[in-house]
Amino acid sequence: MTIVDPCGTETNVRQATLADLLDVTVLENRCFPYPWPYTAFERHLDAPAFLVAIHDEQLVGHVVGDVRDDFLGQLGHIKDLAVDPSMRRRGIGRQLLAAALRVLARTNVDRTMLEVRESNDPAIELYRSFGFEHQRVHPGYYEDGEDAIVMLRDARKIGRR
Repeated sequence: MTIVDPCGTETNVRQATLADLLDVTVLENRCFPYPWPYTAFERHLDAPAFLVAIHDEQLVGHVVGDVRDDFLGQLGHIKDLAVDPSMRRRGIGRQLLAAALRVLARTNVDRTMLEVRESNDPAIELYRSFGFEHQRVHPGYYEDGEDAIVMLRDARKIGRR
């Protein structure tokens, strides 16, 4: 998937590779106060929706989405989504999330969940725009004690986007 920004520069989304992991980890450290370590990304390298966004030959975003079994069948799980702070508000997060949801849909996932910081209003609005709905609060989910909002998207209810 490719998007073109107003300056005519393309951003491409593709599957992550082992060669991307150092850049993914560096980006994660720029984006989050409690970042995932390199080894966590290494463990998820075979996740179906571990995707990276490349802009001007630089890695500017990533998403990690996998699939697990639950009592209703297959459940997609968006585990991590990050966009370089200097590249935000350009649609890269939206592009990554849309691509991840398409990949998960190809694995026959109808429902996808995620956790988001209660204070992260921009991310919550992005997820709502894709049909994610608030399910519950997970108290003290993050290392600093902040609560997480657990959100769920059921493609059967909203149609596959």
